[in-house]
Amino acid sequence: MRWALVKVCVAVTAMVVVAFAVPLGLVVKEMARDRAFSNAEREAAAIAPALSITTDREQLERVVASAGADDGIAVHLPAGGDGADAIDLGRQRATDKDIATVRELGRASTTEVPGGSALLQPTALSSGEIAVVEVYVPESEVTNGVAMAWAVLAGVGLALIVGSVAVADRLGVRMVRPARRLVESAHELGEGQLGARVPEEGPKELRLAAAAFNAMADQVVQLLANERELAADLSHRLRTPLTVLRLNAASLGDGPAAEQTRAAVEQLEREVDTIIRTAREAKPQTAAVGPGAGCDAAEVVRERMAFWSALAEDEGRKWRVAGVERPVRIPVARADLAAALDALLGNVFRHTAEGTAFAVDVHNGEDAVIVLVSDAGPGIADPEAAMARGRGSGSDGSTGLGLDIVRRLAESTGGDVRLGSSVLGGTEVRIWIQLNAGDGRTGKDGRAPARTGHRGRGPVRRRGHPRLVSPFSRARSLP
Repeated sequence: MRWALVKVCVAVTAMVVVAFAVPLGLVVKEMARDRAFSNAEREAAAIAPALSITTDREQLERVVASAGADDGIAVHLPAGGDGADAIDLGRQRATDKDIATVRELGRASTTEVPGGSALLQPTALSSGEIAVVEVYVPESEVTNGVAMAWAVLAGVGLALIVGSVAVADRLGVRMVRPARRLVESAHELGEGQLGARVPEEGPKELRLAAAAFNAMADQVVQLLANERELAADLSHRLRTPLTVLRLNAASLGDGPAAEQTRAAVEQLEREVDTIIRTAREAKPQTAAVGPGAGCDAAEVVRERMAFWSALAEDEGRKWRVAGVERPVRIPVARADLAAALDALLGNVFRHTAEGTAFAVDVHNGEDAVIVLVSDAGPGIADPEAAMARGRGSGSDGSTGLGLDIVRRLAESTGGDVRLGSSVLGGTEVRIWIQLNAGDGRTGKDGRAPARTGHRGRGPVRRRGHPRLVSPFSRARSLP
């Protein structure tokens, strides 16, 4: 398309240049010729007054010499009726026939002579005879300035063609670039990069195509998000009864039936872990949360705590939640935050004994939101190893999904995850969610860079943010 536009503009501009430059060049040539012959006529007219007064050869020679035309002027006087001979002054270039014809017709004429042209101007003498003044016009005077004028016209025409090519190329780029971006985004979307979008710019048709493509991509992302939320919900529905079955199986005591029940529960847990791990590995990359999107962290915490409260009451666990009295907006999808909370709370129920208390605290800062999940269990002996498992090593009895979900959620905003000791005596997982993730600190893939260091070292005080107090210092139970 780009080269087609260039070719069309070149053809059209070339035709316009030819249509105007060729006639203009011919006009310039004709004007130069008229100018040369006008000068010749003035020189011939300068001789006419002297011819009307005298026909004396010496006087006419002085007049011709005073005209300053050197050998460019010739005067031809006819023979007189009183027997006077014909007089020819100057160099004759025209033929006798042409001179006789002009004398007979009585009007000026031009004739071609070697090296140029000759103007033959008839002039009446006092005796009534007709003299002919011949003025030589060299070819150089006829074409004086014509070559320069044609060169200027050619330069202007070439400049117009080059300018049209540049304009056509820019127009072609303006049309081709959005189309190329649309093609590249379509390839990216086909490869599973669901964050691919097309800027809505360029001609109206391409803008409409880009808008349609973006709407389609948003719909695909929404469909995948719905499927992911459904899968997460199903996994939670399976995890919760499995946890109850495992706890009940542990209280069956000894015996073949009890061992078979525990083995079956363990086998079922392994199968569920395999399904979750497979779903995580096959999960495509979804689009990042844009400006104005996200969720209310306080609402999500209240919702998930209400979900886990039933199992907590069955196991006799005390639980508290704090910091959810007011809305807390974060740049994280609702389903992602819910999955992260479920993963952490599921770890509390899975790795601590019945009756162990736990708490969830939300702290809303100026540039970050901190979510703390604390328990009163035995704690984590090696936080670094736990975070390594969170990266997906998948040891026995663990899918590696829990802390990996939490880590990805925090790092997607430019935050991080830290493990340490809680004020309850057990483990504290601190999720640091950055609020200003769109301040330019993004990587090549469009995501905020992950924070490094300080993992497994316990709570660390950040500059500009006070140290958080115990969740129980301002906690309240959910109704």
